[in-house]
Amino acid sequence: MSVLLELQVYDQVTLFDELQSEWNPLVERSTSNRIFSTWEWKSVWWQAYQPGELWVVTCRSDDGQMLGIAPWFIANSEERGRVVSTIGCKEVTDYLDLIVDQAYVDQVLPEFARFLRDAVDRFDHIFLCNIPEESISYQKFPSVLEEYGFISTLIPEDVCPIIKLPTTWDDYLSMLDKKNRHELRRKMRRSQGVNTDIDWYIVGAGHDVQQELEHFLEMMAASAAEKATFLEDKQNVAFFKALVPVLYEQGWLQLNFLTVDGVRAAAYLNFDYNEHISVYNSGLLPDEFGHLSPGIVLLVNNIRHAIETKHKVFDFLQGDENYKYRMGGQDTHVYNLEAVLEERA
Repeated sequence: MSVLLELQVYDQVTLFDELQSEWNPLVERSTSNRIFSTWEWKSVWWQAYQPGELWVVTCRSDDGQMLGIAPWFIANSEERGRVVSTIGCKEVTDYLDLIVDQAYVDQVLPEFARFLRDAVDRFDHIFLCNIPEESISYQKFPSVLEEYGFISTLIPEDVCPIIKLPTTWDDYLSMLDKKNRHELRRKMRRSQGVNTDIDWYIVGAGHDVQQELEHFLEMMAASAAEKATFLEDKQNVAFFKALVPVLYEQGWLQLNFLTVDGVRAAAYLNFDYNEHISVYNSGLLPDEFGHLSPGIVLLVNNIRHAIETKHKVFDFLQGDENYKYRMGGQDTHVYNLEAVLEERA
């Protein structure tokens, strides 16, 4: 499929308003239909962090149809100089990719690579982080960059364990090995056998979302020292507080709590997007309720609910924590793509 393509560069924050109507329709047609590619995620992230200069490149057909967005920015680094990265890079965004219409990948990627070659006076280094192994940024863009004079390197960054969900709960249990299946059932029986009222809920129309988020952030900080440190950064807190209501409004938020005698004991902040449930973060009160394994009990309810609501994938996102594998997670991988013009290497 051959088509004349036109590139345009946006370097002002007004781009988010200018491109809003075209952004998500392209995401839905793209090879990167994930919540982290959406206009909502990108615009909120930029508002919270603003680590450099916006350098977003769009690719349209000659009749004006949006076919690709390279959501980049340029930031200064002591080690690498002026670095091209993807909006969202790095710590709070688990997957990043170019946003390209599935039908035009082979036409658009060379245009982006040619653009970078022709604009090498603007930057010194390319660093595209957190790209999934099935993405075009992993499978195709490195070789395209090399065709235009760059040396590219793919570096493993992390694993993202996922569960490809079956259609029934019994089928899910049969996917677990005997030891993990027994342990899961044991913890569920223990929670059900205590003389307490254990329940769970997903934040919805009957709740105050901002108030529920405050409860979540308190539990997140209480659950681990590194999470408490993360939340000491005002930018991180601002990001959470801006993101949650936006995603809730879109129907993409699954903030949920386990209660013990009416007291919140565990929490998950998940995303519900494109038939995937993604476990973004969690909170827990380990000193008060650790003996009940509330995090696992709530996670079991999350997985069962995902199966019952016909979701296809339960994604634990980045990190190789043991509990993800005990629950049936299988590794997928994310990489960083580094590239530099050959003559500068």
